[in-house]
Amino acid sequence: MTTASLSQELFDRACRVIPSGVNSPVRAFGSVGGTPPFIASASGALLTDADGREYVDLVGSWGPMILGHANPQVVAAVQEAATRGLSFGAPQAGEVGIAEEVARRIGPVEQLRLVNSGTEATMSALRVARAATGRDVVVKFAGCYHGHVDALLAEAGSGVATFAMPGSAGVTAATARDTVVLPYGDREALTALLAERGGEIAAIITEAAPANMGVVPPPVVEGVGFNRFLAESAHAAGALLISDEVLTGFRASEEGHYGIDGKGWAPDLMTFGKVIGGGLPVGAFGGRADLMGLLAPAGPVYQAGTLSGNPLATAAGLATFAGLDDAAYAQLTSASTALQQLVADALTTAGVPHVIQRAGTLFSVFFREDEVRTYADAKAQDTDAFRRFFHALLEDGIYLPPSAFEAWFVSTAHTPEVIDRIAEALPAAARAAAAG
Repeated sequence: MTTASLSQELFDRACRVIPSGVNSPVRAFGSVGGTPPFIASASGALLTDADGREYVDLVGSWGPMILGHANPQVVAAVQEAATRGLSFGAPQAGEVGIAEEVARRIGPVEQLRLVNSGTEATMSALRVARAATGRDVVVKFAGCYHGHVDALLAEAGSGVATFAMPGSAGVTAATARDTVVLPYGDREALTALLAERGGEIAAIITEAAPANMGVVPPPVVEGVGFNRFLAESAHAAGALLISDEVLTGFRASEEGHYGIDGKGWAPDLMTFGKVIGGGLPVGAFGGRADLMGLLAPAGPVYQAGTLSGNPLATAAGLATFAGLDDAAYAQLTSASTALQQLVADALTTAGVPHVIQRAGTLFSVFFREDEVRTYADAKAQDTDAFRRFFHALLEDGIYLPPSAFEAWFVSTAHTPEVIDRIAEALPAAARAAAAG
């Protein structure tokens, strides 16, 4: 009789008291099957599960562990902050430091307000946009995920893509009516919509580079990037552009994807999360001072949070920012580039159709022959091939995002030696992907 693993025992217990046994849907391994490893500890680029198995981590807590797990400087900063108190419900210096650091790195951000998640950030940015314009309708793009805000779950990516859900139960028809969903990158569709309904539209919201249907770099047409086109189109219609950099912020580059897009234009509002909290729960939204000035108590837009600007989260974020210098970004780029090439070589050798797409240091592997430009393209990939690839790597101690619709994340802890461990496992995994 085989003894159940500790991860299986924990999962069985979790399923009795937690919906589906997880506190975020993709963790349940629903699209790849099997029992998710329950993680007991992590250090650098490595995870250790409850059964003592070690994995090279390519999830990085979905982005924030950009300096690796349990980075000594970040841990020390959090420990020191904890000795001074866990939460004050009052202003503290760390939140000022985070706001100053974001504003220093991202030109369009004149003021910033901290919240507790990316979902809160996008929800609050939408509220500001509607107040500023006096309009209700929001435009989003199919496959872009902006958190589990009611108005933004229609045709979202990430977990919604994994579970093939067009939206979510519990979202009212009235809320859905205020959201217009367009194919990502479709300039003609947006132009036509603005011509017909421009006076109703409060804001266009987009991921700076979609990474929740897999990474889809914003298309460039005649030298004009898609994000700049969105800003100019929104402003011509009296609307605002909200750029969601929760995933790409300070990871795609030092200036997020905004630093890749080129200057000469700016979104009105931006949302952040992940990296700015160094692994602790945090989000933020910011932009022009006149828009941010609409927030209470100075303005009429109410937004609040008991734990916003938490001293431990801001300490972790500031310590993470301190480690993100030019050398760190060079190391991230090197690790990401090397890994992309290794994956491409293994899949090509095994005859597996694939395309790899990147946005700065973020990248995704799509199991299909052609470039992915839209959510429909992403959904048309061979998810069964991904599932076989995923489990073969997991068996060899490589932990990928458990969904074909996600970005892969490296960290400064992904040294050449760590990349070599992945390289050793890739040929067998590629053969497994081809075996269907």
